[in-house]
Amino acid sequence: MKKKTKVYSFLAVSALATSLAACGSEEETTSTNDEAKDDEATTEETTITVGASYGLHDIILEEAAPILAEEGITLEVEPYQDYILPNQDLENGDLDANYFQHIPYLENQIKEFGYDFVSIGGVHVEPMALYTKKYKSIEEIPDGGTIIMSNSVAEQGRVLSLLEASGLITLDPEVKKSEATLDDIVENPKNLVIDAEPSPEILVSFYENEEGDAVVINANFAIDAGISPVDDSIAIEGAASDYVNVIATTKEKENDPALKRLVEVLQSDEIADFILEEWDGAVVPVGKQ
Repeated sequence: MKKKTKVYSFLAVSALATSLAACGSEEETTSTNDEAKDDEATTEETTITVGASYGLHDIILEEAAPILAEEGITLEVEPYQDYILPNQDLENGDLDANYFQHIPYLENQIKEFGYDFVSIGGVHVEPMALYTKKYKSIEEIPDGGTIIMSNSVAEQGRVLSLLEASGLITLDPEVKKSEATLDDIVENPKNLVIDAEPSPEILVSFYENEEGDAVVINANFAIDAGISPVDDSIAIEGAASDYVNVIATTKEKENDPALKRLVEVLQSDEIADFILEEWDGAVVPVGKQ
């Protein structure tokens, strides 16, 4: 479901001079008018529309909007509450770019739907983490316990990598981590039951209702529910994750100057510092890992 578009434009266009000096020659008048036309052209506004996940990505874009506006770029932010529509709307031309997905998810979407998309830059990582209200450490998870995770194919390798890094399972070393599936588990010393049926957006409710023994939740859903990946988890993904959230657009627009400038602003120290302060380290900006 989409929310109402937010528009952030603070472009200030200076008024052109309305009179010339009385002593100016006709040549000077013509020259002045030509310069005024050039100035007017350089301050012509450019608008870009970017789809973003509600509650995190859209907030980061809001922070970048005034910076872009000073340069004549109006940023229209279209918030979404699902992972399907942002790519569909980018494909059909309703968006110039979107900001909600990490690289493996983007690659999976391109493979599955044939999207002509590219990443034009990474912005941040939302660490995946393991949560439980029943135990205070990984070691306390019992033999035969149940770990609940997302049914997202694109997330499966990431979640399993977290479980492996936590010492709960071992994956086949011949398999690429991002492509690992439940079938690639070669060691499961606690005989854990891994439930990969729930959709990502309902995992928080499983945690709150204490279903299973532990639940793996992506940071954006956790943060939106007031859960801290840093303080409330018993295991958290390392900051050097391959799952960087990116600005995606069509190949046709990958060299668009306004979109390239958007990425530069989002990767700036100013936005990086904002992200670290706003989410207290639970969201890690590119370059600050």
